[in-house]
Amino acid sequence: MGFFDFWNTLDPETILARIEASTEGDVLAALAARKCTSENLMAYLSPAAAPFIEEMARKAHDETLRHFGRQVLLFTPIYISNHCVNQCVYCGFNARNRIHRRQLTLEEVATEAEAIAKTGLKHILLLTGEAPGVATQEYIEESLALLSKHFTSIGIEIYPVDEEGYTRFVAAGADSLTVYQETYNAGLYETLHPAGPKRDFRFRLEAPERAARAKMRGVNLGGLLGLDNWRRESFFTAMHANWVMDTFPEVELGISLPRMRPHAGGYEPAFVVDDAHMVQIMTAFRLFLPRAGITMSTRESAFFRDNVLPLGVTRMSAGVHTSVGSHTEEEGSGQFDISDERSVAEMAASLSARGYQPVYQDWRMA
Repeated sequence: MGFFDFWNTLDPETILARIEASTEGDVLAALAARKCTSENLMAYLSPAAAPFIEEMARKAHDETLRHFGRQVLLFTPIYISNHCVNQCVYCGFNARNRIHRRQLTLEEVATEAEAIAKTGLKHILLLTGEAPGVATQEYIEESLALLSKHFTSIGIEIYPVDEEGYTRFVAAGADSLTVYQETYNAGLYETLHPAGPKRDFRFRLEAPERAARAKMRGVNLGGLLGLDNWRRESFFTAMHANWVMDTFPEVELGISLPRMRPHAGGYEPAFVVDDAHMVQIMTAFRLFLPRAGITMSTRESAFFRDNVLPLGVTRMSAGVHTSVGSHTEEEGSGQFDISDERSVAEMAASLSARGYQPVYQDWRMA
């Protein structure tokens, strides 16, 4: 049974009703529990948990120190193509948006890689838009081979492929996959993706398990916060992460909390996710999944990232540019606007000042 089958057993309206019906007593019981259950997770995500955020934060901090210490892994993305055939209404790469479309040549990929490598980073995330006919699997394989000369760990955030495709990418040098389901609400998903192969909800939902079977070392997933009710989305994200961890215990599991940011096209999020909500989501994730990595991206401000650091963050991006070729050239049209513009050196200095160890490398391919 795959996660799609498990997802089908969960009624979204019932789940939301149970979350919203949680009481103060349910939250206190969750805080007292030695192991966080799915029922406890509902309590942590509920309106009743709002007065207990500080207690949740303290417990999340303790869990983070127990499992990860004071180390934070730094990485940066490299956008190599922004061609896209999808019409995701919330994304700057939407095929209908009039932006400059570009794909790096392999020589340009090498140039970008060299520039990023000079910062000292050893972990990188390769990104493309979803245009398999342009950013072909062969092109991605060749790009991975070039990046492997400079980086010890390469993640990919591209269009979903079949298991054979992920196996090819692993052989070419990729060791982790990032894929956001965007929303676990199937009806809303169809509305948000009016055209393009991304409309296939199930194929995207099952991408993490195909990657795990293809021997990806790590899988990172999440929902795009702001598209649907954040309490329900966070619950389904945690269920997905927990299912992957239970089914593939050898896989290093990570969760991201991407919050809607401005972009070309100007889609306004349907649900407001404020800073207090973000803290509630993060601490709930940490308490339910104490061994999962948590990534806080530069979508968030430097102030916010610095202050939520002790609550569960284990990975942070730095020196980020979201347009193609922008590590060596003038910034173009990005996938979304970033908020924290600190360089790798500035990010490392900030972490050190707060008593954390910035980690440039924690993995090397054999």
